[in-house]
Amino acid sequence: MKLQRKNGRGFRALTVGAVAVSGALLLTACGSDDNTQGADATKAAGDIKCDGEGKLLASGSSAQKNAMDLWIKNYMAACPDTQINYNPVGSGGGITQFNQGTTAFAGSDSALKEDEVAASQKVCKSGKGINLPMVGGPVAISYNLSGVDDMVLDASTIAKIFDSKIKKWDDPAIKKLNPNAELPSTDIQAFHRSDESGTTQNLGKYLKTAAPDDWKYEDEKSWPAKGGQSASGSSGVAAQVKQVEGSIGYFELSYATSNNLNSVKIDTGASAPVEATSENASKAIAAAKVIGKGNDLALELDYATKAEGAYPVILVTYEIACDKGNKPETSKAMKSFLAYTASEDGQKILSDEGYAPLPAEIAAKVREVIPTLS
Repeated sequence: MKLQRKNGRGFRALTVGAVAVSGALLLTACGSDDNTQGADATKAAGDIKCDGEGKLLASGSSAQKNAMDLWIKNYMAACPDTQINYNPVGSGGGITQFNQGTTAFAGSDSALKEDEVAASQKVCKSGKGINLPMVGGPVAISYNLSGVDDMVLDASTIAKIFDSKIKKWDDPAIKKLNPNAELPSTDIQAFHRSDESGTTQNLGKYLKTAAPDDWKYEDEKSWPAKGGQSASGSSGVAAQVKQVEGSIGYFELSYATSNNLNSVKIDTGASAPVEATSENASKAIAAAKVIGKGNDLALELDYATKAEGAYPVILVTYEIACDKGNKPETSKAMKSFLAYTASEDGQKILSDEGYAPLPAEIAAKVREVIPTLS
């Protein structure tokens, strides 16, 4: 897996192919010479504590796919007795599969709703599904417009673009925000997710909070507005934006970086427009508050932030697991893998991939909860 740096950005992105299904990425490693290693044995491999063995199935958020690919690669290199398969079917699909009992954990870019928690109790027979924040990052609003390499938009114009109310790139509202740009009269081709997506829901939360007069829709995982074009997964939307002149779409930053796409800066009302970077997203995520109860660590994000340098279109991806009632055949491996992803080593590799590591206080809480899963 080759790492690539985009000029002038300072971020690296995994060149894994935007349309690949992570479930097919079963990374292999050399077998252990320790033939006594078994399901009940535990061993340390570098900074990763291996536990359990066999296949660990998970699915969900495509926004965290590139992070998950890297975590899986590192973990399986250290723990070859465990084979991890993560399928980026989208947050909605991941929660559905988890609540059907077909996966050990799910990735979701939004916290479980009450009905989803209730449904999880059929699988977590002695407990319920809980939200464990694992990776944060900016949702890039990326575009493909020849001759325009720098663009500023605000919440109102973004809302009108994705609601098909602004249809040309030389619209007066866009011109006002970009007085020095040579904007063509090209039609805007707005792409959104066709699948149920936490990324869609987080974009909706941002637009409803920051531009309530222009975005009247509820913040659901399914795309609510009429018009526009759709594609499956963050990789699918990014691929369409890369191919179609005059297009715009939304997806996690690493997809913009790996596809060499320009992303808009957001006019939040701060002294200067804010670029989509992991550092700027971290500034916004650091203000998040834990609103979950007990071992549930669901967060409340501030989408209307006007703090200097804080990028407001953010998401946090949760790993959804049972607090009690996890399958005994996969419980040890799941806890071992999640312990690695939440560890200092697992978090510090995220920035180079365009993600935002968890704030220290939140990460510490996640590390406390994972060993208690049963």
